Amino acid sequence: MSLLKILRISPRDLTLQFARTSSQVQNVKNQEPENEIDKLYKLVELELRGNDPAVLKSFSKFAVTSGNHFDIQSKSWSLRKPAHDRYTVLKSVHIYKKHRVQYEFRTYFSFIQFKYLTGSTADTLLEYLERNLPEGVALKATKVKLENIPDHITPPK
Repeated sequence: MSLLKILRISPRDLTLQFARTSSQVQNVKNQEPENEIDKLYKLVELELRGNDPAVLKSFSKFAVTSGNHFDIQSKSWSLRKPAHDRYTVLKSVHIYKKHRVQYEFRTYFSFIQFKYLTGSTADTLLEYLERNLPEGVALKATKVKLENIPDHITPPK
């Protein structure tokens, strides 16, 4: 038995239904504004945090390389010293205060700047970097947007 007989739908109904959905898609495409002005960003700064310096260095190199493929000016640096968090915990659950264990968490930082991007390029680049973000690395993006001078502000005479 064919699938159409099982569902008891005629081929004519299927083509009508397909024609309706494709025309609805055309109407949705026509409603989008075509002359929308793209945003301009003077600077997009990425702050990377991780617990393994080798992984962090590798990913920052990857991010700069991917920015270069988009023909974007970029630079990276590591300004801050690693943050060391130390915790002292008792080995035993109840007593034996002499027996303790120390744990240390190190957080390494890296910064990357991309200059002079359009909104669509920035969104594409950030989505690409987010999808390829390795485990143990956190990403924080800050954007500096360029705006026109408001009309109520006039230059001095």
